[in-house]
Amino acid sequence: MNIEETIKATNKLPESRRLILNILVTANHINDRIGEALKGFDLSIPQFNVLRILRGQKGKPANLSTIQERMVSRMSNTTRLVDKLIAKGLVERVTCEANRRKVEISITKKGLEFLHEVDPVIDNIETEITSRINSVENELINEKLNELRA
Repeated sequence: MNIEETIKATNKLPESRRLILNILVTANHINDRIGEALKGFDLSIPQFNVLRILRGQKGKPANLSTIQERMVSRMSNTTRLVDKLIAKGLVERVTCEANRRKVEISITKKGLEFLHEVDPVIDNIETEITSRINSVENELINEKLNELRA
């Protein structure tokens, strides 16, 4: 189904608008699929993103600004997300003894185990979503999307 049919447009859209709408509709579709899967784990997409960022620190803590910089969606309230993950025991907040204003966030063992359980579910969804395109097309799309953001 083309984008005009998807959004029920009555006229053919200019190519640039078709591209932008296609990207937005596709992003929403992907977010909906991943969000639905994460709902079963009582986790939001931004919370999942924070957990993956902290895992990527390989045991080193991160401060809130580092997490915020690496978020896929920078619209999120990082402090609130971290607080929710702390309440679930998936991350911990440590105040630096030398500088009480410096607060660092680390993923807990429980958080790493939790990701180990969630990762295969998300991997399967990502594989399913991209299964209709081959690796060459995948690489080309990635390159072109990088160019759009440049």
